[in-house]
Amino acid sequence: MPKLTKWSELEAKMSPEARAESDRLVKEYRKQMPLNELRAARRLTQQQLARTLDMTQAAVSQMEKRTDMYLSTLENFVEAMGGTLEMYAVFPDGKVKLSLDGEVEPRDE
Repeated sequence: MPKLTKWSELEAKMSPEARAESDRLVKEYRKQMPLNELRAARRLTQQQLARTLDMTQAAVSQMEKRTDMYLSTLENFVEAMGGTLEMYAVFPDGKVKLSLDGEVEPRDE
């Protein structure tokens, strides 16, 4: 069996620049996750999510593998994990939050 090295030992050998780059990448990767990784990061099993969504574990598994789905399906999936789905259109001069339910939120002006 190969010898395992603790992350703290590897990190201690890294230059400050390499450590900073590693931290940057971790933050970047946390901003974008496939649904199965998001579910796992929220410490939920497919079975738990299936009960919340009133579907089978197999259906949750299939949903996690989809590359295309209705926004309402994705919104239900996120809400079952305790979150809310927000969507933005991003342009070179800024971003605009899109309404998923047809309602307009009051603006602070």
